[in-house]
Amino acid sequence: MRRRCSRNWTGTWTSSRSAAAAAPFAEAALRHFETLGAKPARYRILEPSADLRQRQQDRLAANLPPAVFARVEWLNGPPEAQWRGVLFANEVLDALPTPRFVMRGGEVYEEHVALSPEGALIRVDQPADALLRAAVRHVEHDMGAPLPEGYRSELLPQLPYWIQAVGGLLHDGAMLFVDYGYPRHEYYLPERNDGTLVCHHRHTAHGDPFHLPGLQDITAFVDFTALAEAGVNAGFDLAGYCAQASFLINNGLPARLAAIEEIGDEVERHRRHNEVKRLTLPGEMGERFQVMGFQRGVDIRPAFARGDLSRRL
Repeated sequence: MRRRCSRNWTGTWTSSRSAAAAAPFAEAALRHFETLGAKPARYRILEPSADLRQRQQDRLAANLPPAVFARVEWLNGPPEAQWRGVLFANEVLDALPTPRFVMRGGEVYEEHVALSPEGALIRVDQPADALLRAAVRHVEHDMGAPLPEGYRSELLPQLPYWIQAVGGLLHDGAMLFVDYGYPRHEYYLPERNDGTLVCHHRHTAHGDPFHLPGLQDITAFVDFTALAEAGVNAGFDLAGYCAQASFLINNGLPARLAAIEEIGDEVERHRRHNEVKRLTLPGEMGERFQVMGFQRGVDIRPAFARGDLSRRL
């Protein structure tokens, strides 16, 4: 019922929401690096599926100059030695397996899936384990009040361990995360009492996780306060946190818009303008998607110079 995640890195490590997006992103990124004269020493893609790996290799071999393609490697796991570069995770945190909890009688219960006597999938609540229970109590302490009776939401207590696993060996580098979510005090608002779980099938969003098991994506929004805590506890400095639109404006979007205006083909110019609108408008991805950066041995704070929302964490 969960989507597959693909993780790439290069002295850059990137993770993408969908394995199918790994090759297009790699192609675009490597072409841009080449135009800047800043090709990475290596661009590594972790892809456990042999079929998807072959499709990625075929696409990149066909569309990249041989000298650039030669820098791409496929791995079976994260680097096991220290490395330098950038880890970029685009819509991967929302795809991690995230427990759902509910408050009953002041105690924490975890939502599980079981079979009814008729063989249908149903939700059942069972006492939470110590890890989830402690994580919920941490949220309540940070919020300054206990969560109300019947309150149901999501929480990822394994996030600190995941961050340590994927970024612990990164030195002199940065981690960038792009996803949809909220700071903790907005994530656990009283009115958001059924959490943030959302399902996607053929571009349609709904709230039934038992619809077409295995054929739909099931995700939860990201608690960016929890991400900030995990990154700092892993030994990184928080570089900044802002909406996607602000991040793009901080990092060269005005110049790209000027270049789009110079495109002679009116249809192509219109297509590019629509892409920018989708990425930046508040009603599209501009405000719904957030960007958080961490640094160790480098300074990427200028990337968050305008529109930084760290105070909301």
